[in-house]
Amino acid sequence: MLTIEQPGDYRISLLHLGFRPFFLLAGVFAALSTLVWTWVYHAGAAGPELPLPPTLWHAHEMLYGYTMAVVAGFLLTAVRNWTGVQTLNGMPLLLMALCWLAARALALVPHGAAVPALAVFDMVFALALVATVAHPVIKARQWGQSGVVAIPLLLALAHGLFYAGVLGWLPHGAQIGLYLGLYLIVLLIFVMGRRVVPFFISKGVDEPVTIPDRPWLDQAILVSLGAFIIVEVFLSQATLSAALALAACLLQVMRLRDWHVRGIWRKPLLWSLYLAFASIALGFALKAAALVTPLNPFLATHALAYGGIGLITLGMMCRVSLGHTGRNVFDPPPAVTWMLALLAVGTVVRVLLPLAWPGHYMLWIGLSQAVWILAFALFVWTYAAMLIKPRVDGRYG
Repeated sequence: MLTIEQPGDYRISLLHLGFRPFFLLAGVFAALSTLVWTWVYHAGAAGPELPLPPTLWHAHEMLYGYTMAVVAGFLLTAVRNWTGVQTLNGMPLLLMALCWLAARALALVPHGAAVPALAVFDMVFALALVATVAHPVIKARQWGQSGVVAIPLLLALAHGLFYAGVLGWLPHGAQIGLYLGLYLIVLLIFVMGRRVVPFFISKGVDEPVTIPDRPWLDQAILVSLGAFIIVEVFLSQATLSAALALAACLLQVMRLRDWHVRGIWRKPLLWSLYLAFASIALGFALKAAALVTPLNPFLATHALAYGGIGLITLGMMCRVSLGHTGRNVFDPPPAVTWMLALLAVGTVVRVLLPLAWPGHYMLWIGLSQAVWILAFALFVWTYAAMLIKPRVDGRYG
């Protein structure tokens, strides 16, 4: 994802590639939306009114707002590299970003009447992402990339289920749409991770290393997670779901063992990815443990979302933004270490401290919210100029 280039005639650098507008929007939104959520959560009835129930709003905006912006930026950039076909740029890219932005603005309108319009903009964005990812894959006839197209399509379907529930068309549709979306994002992380993380590690550490290639392990992880998604979301079979979650956890631990190299702990763009996958493994372990121990289910959810999705999206935004603006990914700005460390600490505060001291639950939530806001504010402060200005080497991208 670092070397491919294609000349273009768009003078506004922000519209050269999908990562530029969507990473910038994602970083700003991650901080501002969590600030709103902190206000809503701690103020209760005295807080601002939202078009959706507060917990639904928070889950929806972090998943289908923040995370989908990162997914769009990553896929529109990565698929261009894999296929050699130019993805959305210029005015069409601006319109797609404005569609996402309009949905986020409507999600703050304090009236339920805004929900249908919110649904329209969100679904148009979701379907546009599917089309813009599928086009270069089809044009290049790279049918092996079909899985990359399938996940945005499934995410669009999950998003549709969410709105079908919110609008009263499908009982429990909102919950199904949220959890299906969460687990599909985790599945996307696994698919992308097995492609890029071994390469990043082998090229990023200071010593020569060989990362074991175990195709059977990759397949076993995807099969166990796919089965878990079906059972957990659609069948509600607690025992089988816990068994599959345990399998996904143990298989991921095996992969983490293969990926572990001492040199990664000197590289923030590597240890952040490693800790993200470790947090996902922890999330599945907590899902399995909930069958035999009375655990707060939101701890497993936030191990997957805060620690897993949060760390990996922030780490990838930092890395991709450096590489595609002509900078050295092996020498990131010092602030990168701080923002990633903040999010790692926030994961401990949000997931592990409530396990140890549940009596201070509200304190741990407040602290984790503050840490998240600070980490993404630091990302915007550090990366906004890179994302807006031309590449430092004068190339298009």
